[in-house]
Amino acid sequence: MGIPDRRSILTGVSRGRLGCTAVLCLILPGCGLLIDAVEQVWPATGNKVDAICTRKRVQVGLAMEPFRPFVFPTIWTDEGARVTGLDVELVRAMTDELSRRCGRPVTPILHLVRFRDLFRLLNEGQLDWFVSAVATNVPAPDRAGVAYSNPYFYGGGVGGIARHREVLDRVQANLRDQAIHTTPDRLAGTGPALDGMVIAVQEGTSAHHYATANLNPGRLLVCDSLPAAFEYADSQANPSIDVILGAHPVLEYMVKRVRKDWWLLTRDNGRPLFFTKGHYAVVMAEESYRLRWVVNDLLLQLDESGRLHEMRTRWLEQEYAFPRRASLEGLPFDVEKMAAHYRQGTCRLNPRS
Repeated sequence: MGIPDRRSILTGVSRGRLGCTAVLCLILPGCGLLIDAVEQVWPATGNKVDAICTRKRVQVGLAMEPFRPFVFPTIWTDEGARVTGLDVELVRAMTDELSRRCGRPVTPILHLVRFRDLFRLLNEGQLDWFVSAVATNVPAPDRAGVAYSNPYFYGGGVGGIARHREVLDRVQANLRDQAIHTTPDRLAGTGPALDGMVIAVQEGTSAHHYATANLNPGRLLVCDSLPAAFEYADSQANPSIDVILGAHPVLEYMVKRVRKDWWLLTRDNGRPLFFTKGHYAVVMAEESYRLRWVVNDLLLQLDESGRLHEMRTRWLEQEYAFPRRASLEGLPFDVEKMAAHYRQGTCRLNPRS
């Protein structure tokens, strides 16, 4: 049984009134204004929650690029392709709760696509929601027309990593110098710490938007994925990368468990250096009001029950082998387009660099 909504009734009423209006148009001037008024008062919009319950499927987007520990690389098992991570477990928990509300099983249909395409597919109506460590506070043209749920992860934001210790020392020296020359009437931002350096970012991410809006780098390299940035740095290509900017929890996970030859950017006291702060949320279409209320309530229940805290602990703090978790609890998805999954792309100079 779907969740009831009065808008289906209003839609029928609006059609009736619109028919009467069409007759009046034959005898009344200024008819166009009257039709506009009727359309504004009686919007004919569908209920996405009822649609999900009726079709028993929810279309969910995830970044094809690995954002460990939120989304890990795909694992092929005897039962097919599987993907896992904090965001994937969140999708499963949300869908289980949605199934209880609908009174019937609801299956998550995963679409693994390039991160930069998630916003476009949502705006085109091909996704009901997507989740891939997306910060809620990023001003960007490609994020118009979307809305965010309550946060499911706190303490995120844009951070950075460096290949060489001397780059970290340089960043910290720049921060000290900036602090010396900062007056009480002038705020001390962290962006100038990277002035003149070669910065790499993943296209379409918060780090990309932050860098183009706030930094004055010597060069800005735009990469198709985080693995592409690491591959470019390993190739000793020119110009060489000084700093990779990205989601701080992802970068911190990488340097602690995967790429231990890189340094997390920190302040002199050892605290992580943030360029922005951000909380991560589920992304939906702006006009999906009822779905947003439902998703917010689902997240509240997961938070109040302690499940969200358990998820964050499991994926960020525990020791584990993600292929085993993928085989045991990962979600399946359509592998038709996954031939491109392991081609993580390249890096290129930003045209304005």
